[in-house]
Amino acid sequence: MTGYGIASFDAGGTKYTVEIKSLNSKFLELSLRLPKIFSEKEFQLRNDCSKQIERGKVNLSINTEQTGSAVKAAGIDKELLKHYYEQLKAVSNELNEPTGNLLQLALGLPEVIKYDEETVSEDEWKIVEKTFGQAMADFQQFRKDEGAVLEKDIKMRIGIIQQNLKNIEVEEPKRVPLIRERLNQFLTEADGVSNIDQNRFEQELIYYIDKLDITEEKTRLRSHCDYFFATLKEADANGKKLGFITQEIGREINTIGSKANDAAMQQLVVGMKEELEKIKEQLLNVL
Repeated sequence: MTGYGIASFDAGGTKYTVEIKSLNSKFLELSLRLPKIFSEKEFQLRNDCSKQIERGKVNLSINTEQTGSAVKAAGIDKELLKHYYEQLKAVSNELNEPTGNLLQLALGLPEVIKYDEETVSEDEWKIVEKTFGQAMADFQQFRKDEGAVLEKDIKMRIGIIQQNLKNIEVEEPKRVPLIRERLNQFLTEADGVSNIDQNRFEQELIYYIDKLDITEEKTRLRSHCDYFFATLKEADANGKKLGFITQEIGREINTIGSKANDAAMQQLVVGMKEELEKIKEQLLNVL
């Protein structure tokens, strides 16, 4: 299931930003992007995420932005600065270029300015934890809102399947007279009316119609749809369970289709299959 959450906190010139994003995935795939100062907290963050996010391809990033007085003291490597400056000056002289900003250029070259080794304080980490919690709450709310939309759509499509089942029950009794008429016409054209044993004809007709009976399939399909609705109401994450139920629904719909032997019923079955495929696609987004 997709999700997005972001939270920021400004603490005395240092701004902390936590961003959580996720895409659909059958499993939890967690990717973290952290400042070096928080590297020792990676295991804890992974553990917190795995407890609250069951599935998804998740990206968690923490950024720190320091300004003004929040910038920590730094040292200058004087020997390296002199080395860069002399090289820049020599090149400038060869090219007859002005040398006014060489010192500024040299200060921006790699490893000239060195910062002290940073460590995260307990107070600083508490701020990050609080910001992480806010981003996670925002992330979970995003998922809940998306889940409500998915639930409404899925319920509507299960309702269409149930309505098509009712329409099939309306069409079903019409099959017997049509089957009787087709078989009678075929036998009449083949052997003539006088050669037909009506008792045997009725026996064969009953046997044939019994093979096309869908009473059990209708009962199971109705039961599976009711079970689907009941599972949607459960508090636990049941995405996989709903997937299994749709497989059973599909099995009954296919059997009804194979036994239908009627154009009107077949059209209703096709409509049911179409809605079921859309439900399966939506369930990929359900936890």
